[in-house]
Amino acid sequence: MLDFNTIEEVVEDLQNGRMVVLVDECEAVGEGVLVMLAEQATATSVNFMTRCASSPPVVAASRKHLKALELHLQVSKAHEPMDASIMVSVNARAIAGTGVSAQDRAATIRKLADPDSVPEDFVQPGHVTPLQAQPGGVLRRAGHTEASVDLAQMADCQPVALIAAILDEAGALADASYLLDFAREHDLKITTIHDLIAHRRRTEKLIRLEAQSPMPTRYGEFTAYAYRSLVDDNPYLALVYGEVADGRDTLVRMHSGCLTGDALGSLLCDCGEQLAQSMQLIAAEGRGVIVYIQHHEGRGIGILHKLKAYELQQQQGLDTIEANHALGHPMDSRDYGIGAQVLYDLGLRRVRFLTNNPKKRVGLDAYGLTVVEQVPIEAAPNPHNIRYLTTKRDKMGHALLLKRPAAEDENHAKSA
Repeated sequence: MLDFNTIEEVVEDLQNGRMVVLVDECEAVGEGVLVMLAEQATATSVNFMTRCASSPPVVAASRKHLKALELHLQVSKAHEPMDASIMVSVNARAIAGTGVSAQDRAATIRKLADPDSVPEDFVQPGHVTPLQAQPGGVLRRAGHTEASVDLAQMADCQPVALIAAILDEAGALADASYLLDFAREHDLKITTIHDLIAHRRRTEKLIRLEAQSPMPTRYGEFTAYAYRSLVDDNPYLALVYGEVADGRDTLVRMHSGCLTGDALGSLLCDCGEQLAQSMQLIAAEGRGVIVYIQHHEGRGIGILHKLKAYELQQQQGLDTIEANHALGHPMDSRDYGIGAQVLYDLGLRRVRFLTNNPKKRVGLDAYGLTVVEQVPIEAAPNPHNIRYLTTKRDKMGHALLLKRPAAEDENHAKSA
């Protein structure tokens, strides 16, 4: 789209001390933020962000940088919005005022970006809130926090950025049209997270192929490709059936590992049945890929915490989301950016996505993949998992019809 600037143009403006506008979607209502390098913050820039964006600026920084300053999460991740990592607010110890003024905030922001700062340079709580970016940046999580830190690093500066959400006159999140007008009015460059992901995908690779071997299965002969993430060292296993690098639409299942469902035959979820159906469908089609993500166990909380969540569901009547929150975990902490890189590395470009979860496909086009179809994959509910499946449909937006076998006893479902 001609109205948006290139990543190179945006980085150049950041290096020259200017602000830029960063948008998460170029054609939809979505959040846009003002971004500048935190080390160049002044009272004037802080005041501009507050007045023109209509929201208080916050500091986005890498996990490593915030850890060195011994800054901690404000609340448990179970209660953080949109998987954000919000840290305890701070003031620079050296400021003379209360920390509220634009001058004081700018001093705190610059101190947060200073590579020579130490934990003793700050007091908590204060009036500047840091946000923690995920390692791997937008190739792991396509958020404004990660994107702004990525841009700061691409500008050869400290991994610390100053951002402020842009609101419209009604106080709502501005849409793309408003954001384009805002950028033109203030003579600011504007780009999208989509374009940043595409840029990084072209110039960086965060996976490494470790092994490749034929794998005969009861559904046919697949080829197993074992990848390792260079971000967190986690394995990603791709099971490939047939020729998938020919540019044609390809069936794909991004499967979160589930020891209890996949290997032990648990009836508390539908994971094992979805994996089996995926392999059957792909074998019948003659081509396709399953990316098996082992560390996604329990939507990212691990096998021990998943079993603790089961215990809470049985003893206290909590649903799967409530149990996660009770244990201090978010509803869903999975990300699929590295899995998307695996698919791209295998030569896929157009995918038919085997999933009931619409969130799995969000943002995949930025990784060079076009989702041409979402193919539902639904197992028949049983008395043990009907509540779990209902929760996924009603609270997580999964496309499930939950058609029950005619002979199934309704009383069992009510007591599950």
